[in-house]
Amino acid sequence: MRTFKIERPDDALRPDIQEKIDNLNKPKGSLGRLEQLAMQVCLIQQTLTPSLASPCHLLLGGDHGIEHEHVSVSPREVTWQQMINFSRGGGGVNMFCRQHGFKLRIVDVGVDYDLSLYPGIIDRKIARGTRNFLYEPAMTEEQFNQAIQTGAELVDECVAEGCRVLCIGEMGIANTSPSSIWMSLFCQIPLEECIGAGAGLDSPGIRHKCEVLSKAVLRSPKLGDYRGLNRGTMNTCSDPQPPNLGGLSTYILRYFGGFEMITAIGAMLRAAEQHLVVLIDGFIITACALAACRLYPEAQDYMVFGHCGDESGHRRMLDALHAEPLLSLGLRLGEGTGALCAFPILDSAVRMINEMNNFDNANITKYF
Repeated sequence: MRTFKIERPDDALRPDIQEKIDNLNKPKGSLGRLEQLAMQVCLIQQTLTPSLASPCHLLLGGDHGIEHEHVSVSPREVTWQQMINFSRGGGGVNMFCRQHGFKLRIVDVGVDYDLSLYPGIIDRKIARGTRNFLYEPAMTEEQFNQAIQTGAELVDECVAEGCRVLCIGEMGIANTSPSSIWMSLFCQIPLEECIGAGAGLDSPGIRHKCEVLSKAVLRSPKLGDYRGLNRGTMNTCSDPQPPNLGGLSTYILRYFGGFEMITAIGAMLRAAEQHLVVLIDGFIITACALAACRLYPEAQDYMVFGHCGDESGHRRMLDALHAEPLLSLGLRLGEGTGALCAFPILDSAVRMINEMNNFDNANITKYF
């Protein structure tokens, strides 16, 4: 696996940032969360005049072998059908990218369909879907490494175009299944409490999904050792651990993950290494953020959590990360749509620190 050099933002600039925020012509602290966001972005970019220039959205597509076990109400072909729809501008993600000025990159990293004839889709296919993790690891080590590298390379392409803020979305039928398993294992939460309806499973469907995923976890060879090693240490999902190329964290990611999810992790880690602001979306992308922070805890300093979705367990995963989302709109579409909806709030925070006048320039008596 590629290694990343991710450091927490230098805190030396904090007093100067705080002074600038406090001297804007407003009561001290009166813009609340916007002031916190402005502080975070300034620290990430190490400047008093932050920028959200050239925002990019990565929409990553991949299929999952576990879908063959009927753990999703949506059939497998919906993945490639939606990818084509995105390439024609017809998805929710397209609408929000247009609205907020994001450049959308639609990337096939593992869809079980030939999308090479569609010019709007970037072909970085690793395989036509993962293997069925009920019986074997979802991907090989080589495929895992390729997905991490692909995510990093996609970020470098965005940075070359001046990108300062990155949003990531996913499209992959059944990808709530690996997300639920990652949440359960990394947060030590019973699996049945991490499993929801996904795209619309009914109660019998949820029970079947829970049975399938529980059986898959029990069949995985190394997880007895995993539970023993981490007993009592994983309840915050952020215990420091140096990256371990043969470690149990990467084993869990590789055994259950999807290509679009591992690619998202690689993108998050490279974005943090490049000091980008990273907008985090719903349940699946939050599970990827959880995994990224398991490998590199410092990566979380670069993340802004856009929303709390309607998928079962999302709030608990956010709580485990001590993450406070900007929105709670009952969303569960995926694609990165919730994070895109939250972007104007981030934009307002940056505009506040860059465009508001201060007391001296405005000739207003400082009244606190």
